[in-house]
Amino acid sequence: PLASRLSYFLWSSMPDDELLAVAARGELRRPEVLVRQAKRMLKDSRVRGFVTEFGGNFLDFRRFEEHNAVDRERFSAFNNELRQAMFEEPVRFLIDVVQQNRPVTALLFATHTFVNPILAKHYGMPQVAGTADTWVRVDGADKYGRGGLLPMSVFLTKNAPGLRTSPVKRGYWVVKTVLGEHIPPPPAAVPELPRDEAKLELPLRELLAKHRENKACAGCHARFDALGLVFEGYGMVGERRATDLSGRAIDNSATFPGGMTGTGIEG
Repeated sequence: PLASRLSYFLWSSMPDDELLAVAARGELRRPEVLVRQAKRMLKDSRVRGFVTEFGGNFLDFRRFEEHNAVDRERFSAFNNELRQAMFEEPVRFLIDVVQQNRPVTALLFATHTFVNPILAKHYGMPQVAGTADTWVRVDGADKYGRGGLLPMSVFLTKNAPGLRTSPVKRGYWVVKTVLGEHIPPPPAAVPELPRDEAKLELPLRELLAKHRENKACAGCHARFDALGLVFEGYGMVGERRATDLSGRAIDNSATFPGGMTGTGIEG
């Protein structure tokens, strides 16, 4: 049973012959043997199963390959190939963290990422030669507004309603999913913000400020809105942008819980 539990946890698949043999000899319960086998298994390509299932569910991108909230007429760059590349980026990144035994802080503070030709074009990075299956590591990705999990387009796209960004959804994802804070569910009757950014009469941050005037909403929104506003330099499909769809200049500054201020992800 221990061999199966270990294998389905780290590989999402059945044990291999070596693991079964070690277990059959009764050695797997010895701590040094268990550690040795776990390290061996983490170096195996089948660790993709762990990254996809555990990482995908933890960070809530597991079903992104089915994501269809984007208006493809308005955002024609978002096709099935780009969607697949967006899904693959955190998978490649997390496999590297696991197999190279990088610190967990690399999830947030790394300045590198992994791209294929499709994603490199979307990010405005130098061209990558090859097919959609050609993936390369890009160091110094922060020069292009990337690096680590937070600015990956899979998360920016998933946490946007389709025709505008959502500082609420993006901030909520950071606070609840990445940082693990408990956020109560919203009240039953919450007024919705306008759906189309191109038709907003006020900047989105001003609409959010009015939303927070509702005392039933203010307490929770104060915990995550600011962490979403710093992503305003990224559009509906994670593209970098200087203006919103109404033509207004982007303001991605924020005052965080506790009073500190910053601009953009680096802030």
